[in-house]
Amino acid sequence: MPTVVAIYTGQGLAEPLQKVFKELIPDCRLVNIIDDSLIADVTPAVSRRLVQYYQTGAEIGADVILNTCSSVSEVVDVAQKLFDVPIIKIDELMAQEAVSNYQTIGVIATLPTTLAPTVRLIQSQAARLGKQVTVVDGLAEGAYLALVSGKPEEHDQRILDVARKLAQEVDVLVLAQGSMARMEQALHEATGKPVLSSPSRGVKAVKSAREAQKS
Repeated sequence: MPTVVAIYTGQGLAEPLQKVFKELIPDCRLVNIIDDSLIADVTPAVSRRLVQYYQTGAEIGADVILNTCSSVSEVVDVAQKLFDVPIIKIDELMAQEAVSNYQTIGVIATLPTTLAPTVRLIQSQAARLGKQVTVVDGLAEGAYLALVSGKPEEHDQRILDVARKLAQEVDVLVLAQGSMARMEQALHEATGKPVLSSPSRGVKAVKSAREAQKS
């Protein structure tokens, strides 16, 4: 049974992602490491702690480590050189899909610390693939605070407002945070635009990494 260690910077994504794992990789042993203090301030100290969690994952016996937070995904670029275990960014396959299929890409986030890294990821994927894309970012200000304050309806409405605005100038909408995936269909219906989220694509990337190990 393969072991996957998933590292989270918040509580909200663990349960939905567990369901995706059961659907796509039902035979894996999933171990969750959650530290919701990481998301508060993305600093070098946070990067060091994240690397320590990767080390813990390796010691647990992970075949693959999944980094589930887009805000700190750039740490993977450095940390991967330190470990033999593949470390997957939950949003990398999503970014590749966006760049491969669309010219003008809208990115929606509820935190600026997630928005900027996601934009950079898309731009780096475009450079890697030799593609010319335009990225338009949209911050749903106040949405995250509404969510943690127990106001999910306000959270969703703020994201919807940004999506409708961006949809007027982009070909696709990319949801920067995995926790926003539950809104994928609603945003598509409201805007008429394709909407990409990261959880299922991240798990597919884990599955591909595991299959590559066996071949």
